[in-house]
Amino acid sequence: MPETVYRFNSADKKLIERIVDDANVNINHMVLPQGAAMPEHFSNSNVYLIVVRGEMTLRLGEEAEQAYPAGSIVNVPFNVKMNIGNTREDVLEFFVVKAPHPKDMQR
Repeated sequence: MPETVYRFNSADKKLIERIVDDANVNINHMVLPQGAAMPEHFSNSNVYLIVVRGEMTLRLGEEAEQAYPAGSIVNVPFNVKMNIGNTREDVLEFFVVKAPHPKDMQR
């Protein structure tokens, strides 16, 4: 079999897991309950945030906070300040796809 299968966990509590970390791409899976957030940080690659459950609250740079429901894919360019959180009652679940792999990005 030439394929590789990657698995991710199902959760309602805070969960951060690295799913794929190879030469081409970095994919993380995250679950945030109400009130949880990721630490403020700068994107270290071209980032795609894929919302699969709940609603993501996202602030980029100095822009106003925006909400993105399940079914949204948000592209965040390299080196942009990000604030990701869940201000809603429902659990937020999303994937973070970084391509190219952050190690290939130049600062």
